[in-house]
Amino acid sequence: MQIGVYGAGYLGTVVSACLADFGTPVLCCHPDSSRMVEMAQGTVPFHEKNLAEVIKRNVRCGRLAYSTDVESFARKAQVIFLAEDAPHNLSDLALRIARAASRPSILSVITPVGVGAASAIECRIKEAGCRATIVSQPMFFTPGCAVEDFNWPDRIILGTSSNEAVLVLKQIFHSLVMRGVPVIVTNHETAELVREAATAFVATKISFINEVASLCELVKADAVSLSLALGLDKRIAPRCLQPGAGMGGLFAESDMDALAELARQNGVSLKVLSAAREVNHCLTDQVLDKIAHCVQSVQNKDVGILGLAFKPHTNSVAGSSSMRLVKSLIANGARVRAYDPVAIPDARMELNGTVQYCESPYAAAEGVDALVVGTGWPEFRGLDFGRIKHTLRRPLIVDTKNLLDSVRLRAMGFEYVGVGRG
Repeated sequence: MQIGVYGAGYLGTVVSACLADFGTPVLCCHPDSSRMVEMAQGTVPFHEKNLAEVIKRNVRCGRLAYSTDVESFARKAQVIFLAEDAPHNLSDLALRIARAASRPSILSVITPVGVGAASAIECRIKEAGCRATIVSQPMFFTPGCAVEDFNWPDRIILGTSSNEAVLVLKQIFHSLVMRGVPVIVTNHETAELVREAATAFVATKISFINEVASLCELVKADAVSLSLALGLDKRIAPRCLQPGAGMGGLFAESDMDALAELARQNGVSLKVLSAAREVNHCLTDQVLDKIAHCVQSVQNKDVGILGLAFKPHTNSVAGSSSMRLVKSLIANGARVRAYDPVAIPDARMELNGTVQYCESPYAAAEGVDALVVGTGWPEFRGLDFGRIKHTLRRPLIVDTKNLLDSVRLRAMGFEYVGVGRG
């Protein structure tokens, strides 16, 4: 079966490579010829763990190919995954593919869309006298873990009324289905709402543990041990229950914005979501207050930041709590030195030269009044903190991810400040 994936952004790159790794021929299409050439050479325009290797392996084996000819692409592929990062002109694209297809095709919508989008696309194709089966298939990727998330999903969501489409897609994802990954078949609207509701629920969970972490600091409880105990409760689960500086990500804000707008349009008040978002946005101020309390004021102080990406193993700074903190520090008169293994180019575009970027974590720590862990890169655990202590103006570490060994650092003479830890 020839599978097509339309999209050369984050989603299209991940989905086309991982589908090809199932052993099925995949043709990835996008009109940007330079981007297609780069991807065929294994040059990924963003940092994503193991993805470049997957692309190179499947291009070399002939299972993964790239094209800029949409009409030829539509004629060849029996199943096409629409995997643009944003839904702009998605309806026009679906209609164009349906018109060019040599036989009715299955169009699976992976692109994040609002509730009702798939039904609208289906109606438009039908009104144009064309035939195609539309499936809403949200996928849930965490930047830095996308290949793993694709191969070990929690569930497969298929929003369609076509039994034939369900059978075909189960065949494509046969290795996952045989492994026992649950397949949930529902209508378009439910499948579309799953993505937004899941993001909102995770935001609520993270916001809850961060609020409780603030209480922990006041009553001398430890939020890390608390979150472990809560996570072992079968009703709660440990994932996304770690205190920190907030939730971010490539699609997180847009998913929550879409859900909030859908509720507003229908006259529904989502009070829990509103509260969770408010807590999430306030966490940066809390971290800033902690730093300011330790150094009296951040005005004219030097602060080192370790990590700018919103999470480890990705270069994405979308929704990054570390980036929000940097902006807040600068707005309050601080001078910032920053290091990140891969995210500095993306950070430069957003921060406009207001930060001094460093080539190593040791350079970021040199002469600063406070060193802040902004992203939980594992390599930060293995730093030579004896060396760092001698380069700091003041031995103060503010760990927004509770990444480091607080007992060891305090024994070394550091002033260690975590989140929700006495």
